[in-house]
Amino acid sequence: MRVLVALIGAFSLLGAGAAYARVVPDPGIAFTISDSRVTESSGLALSTRHPGVVYTHNDSGGSAAIYAIGPDGRTRATLTVSRAYNRDWEGIAVGRDQAGPAIFVGDIGDNAGGAQPYVTVYRVPEPARLADQTLAATAFRLKYEDGPRNAESLLVNPRTNRLYIASKQFGGGLYEAPANLRADRVNVLRRVGAAPLLATDGAYAPDGRHFVIRTYYAAHIYSAPGRLLRIVSLPNQEQGESITYSADGHSLLAGSEGPRSPVYRVPLPGDASSEPGSAASSPPAAAGDPAARSDGSGVRSAVLLGVVAIGGFFAYRRLRGRS
Repeated sequence: MRVLVALIGAFSLLGAGAAYARVVPDPGIAFTISDSRVTESSGLALSTRHPGVVYTHNDSGGSAAIYAIGPDGRTRATLTVSRAYNRDWEGIAVGRDQAGPAIFVGDIGDNAGGAQPYVTVYRVPEPARLADQTLAATAFRLKYEDGPRNAESLLVNPRTNRLYIASKQFGGGLYEAPANLRADRVNVLRRVGAAPLLATDGAYAPDGRHFVIRTYYAAHIYSAPGRLLRIVSLPNQEQGESITYSADGHSLLAGSEGPRSPVYRVPLPGDASSEPGSAASSPPAAAGDPAARSDGSGVRSAVLLGVVAIGGFFAYRRLRGRS
């Protein structure tokens, strides 16, 4: 199974073209999650209030809890979310509510491939003091304009506070929520760009200039929805399902499910970094078309993606069955 997933990653990187693929030499371990309760870390989000702290949560069937992890890998606080249920929590992001910083948790997984008529995103205030506490959630129901689908990637743009979800299946897409989420009705998610094959998490850079969607094998950096900037390889992980940016925007923090899972720090190329003056210099890919490349690799990409699709179909079926 891991070999097949690795082959899919290799083909996808090759199909993206040498100008877009970047292999990061020797990424280091930023920290290891030491909390024995965190066995299926399925999302990471950088705190805006507490330097060095990231938030994570367990996958489906876990408690409705958010864990604040310090830079040493130890849990600084357990935030219990009231009025919420962990059916299949798959993503987490930090944004704002009317009062200030807020944490968004996405109950967006659908391993049955479209059984859920809508998904739920919970919003809780980000606490000013890190201590074990219970936070009341506001629940937002969302549905896709083109029908139910499985997803594991939740993003919030820090500039606009707009929420996005990237679907996981073939022909995956990035979906945009309404500018103002309503708790009293179902909100419609509209497709605004493509997403990579088997997307497992995503995050915006702290300055909002770029965002990343990860797969099991690589990080896809975008300058805007549908505008692919770079693909960066990720370390081999047990089941890589989480990613966020470092506070300075120069690196990615990439995590995995499993007990005592390491979180790697992956440096970003200069044009994909979040520092001032790092605007995208490469031509963007056409929106919704992962095979469109300025380096003339469109045909090669299409052929390779066809091969990937055959093998990936069986990988996806196996992953769904495992989940």
